Amino acid sequence: MNRSELLDLAKRTVCEDRATTHGDLEDNFAVVADLWSTYLPHVRLSPADVAAMMVLFKIARIRTNPRHMDSWIDVAGYAACGAEVTP
Repeated sequence: MNRSELLDLAKRTVCEDRATTHGDLEDNFAVVADLWSTYLPHVRLSPADVAAMMVLFKIARIRTNPRHMDSWIDVAGYAACGAEVTP
């Protein structure tokens, strides 16, 4: 898979009807941030933090298996989502 194909797949993954399945992106990431902040009581997270932390999660998976294309696609997708939810 080349970079253009990966980015096209990431775009399809994060842009096609995700709101129907998961709700509004910013609302969903805000809920995740609130839950993570509850779990980490001395930390206040934002939706952008959620995107960045999910990228880090995927990078951890890439360290384990760099040939698994889904993780690379997800990194691109979470980066795009993070850009969108950042004020």
